Amino acid sequence: MPLDEGTALRAYAVTGIGEVRPGDDVGALVAEAVGRPGADGNDGLRDGDVVVVTQKIVSKAEGRLVPVDHADAAAKVRVVEAEAARVLRRRGDLRITETRHGFVCANAGVDLSNVADGWAALLPEDPDRSARRIRAGIRRRLGVTVGVIISDTFGRAWRNGVTDVAIGCAGVAGVVDLRGTPDATGRELVATEVCVADELAAAAELVMGKDRAVPVAVVRGVPGQWLRDGSVRGEIVRRPGDDLFR
Repeated sequence: MPLDEGTALRAYAVTGIGEVRPGDDVGALVAEAVGRPGADGNDGLRDGDVVVVTQKIVSKAEGRLVPVDHADAAAKVRVVEAEAARVLRRRGDLRITETRHGFVCANAGVDLSNVADGWAALLPEDPDRSARRIRAGIRRRLGVTVGVIISDTFGRAWRNGVTDVAIGCAGVAGVVDLRGTPDATGRELVATEVCVADELAAAAELVMGKDRAVPVAVVRGVPGQWLRDGSVRGEIVRRPGDDLFR
């Protein structure tokens, strides 16, 4: 079977980040861990790479942590409802919520995993802005222009299992609009808008994993036309008026 190397995407886990604490500069941590290409064999970061960073370390760096008793389900529910702009469904201590960012997700993105006992991590206040800061920090330190995606793990309506999606992005498209272009048979595409930021977040998660303490990955080989100003809130979050289910 012939393989087309010209259209290959490669995802690389970034190790060596260590524990992130409030006040840390995530862009600086990524730049130090990855570095720039060098004669010592370091592959480094290159122009056009996309850096995918998990929400958890961004929230930690931005101090988005609140105390909560992990053994007290009611305490977690109180945190979730305080974070939610709207609660859409309730089942036991599970809440399906709409966040202030416009995300519809379980428990307003409040997470107790991979944080110290007695604490919960909240979503960043503005994930697109966080992505821009990380991107600027990497460029300032390494002189390379990359895209940045902040990823988080979401479930999906009507499907089992979870996957990583983009909750913030900078320097990479949220959605690539193929409407008006021909498909492989020459027919015009009329409804195809591809959420490439989510696809890249999911690809990166395959090398980061949920239990390996790897919070950053680099995706290489992204098409150049995807590398532009991007925004999850502006491109991916569906407006309520366009949503058939709310």
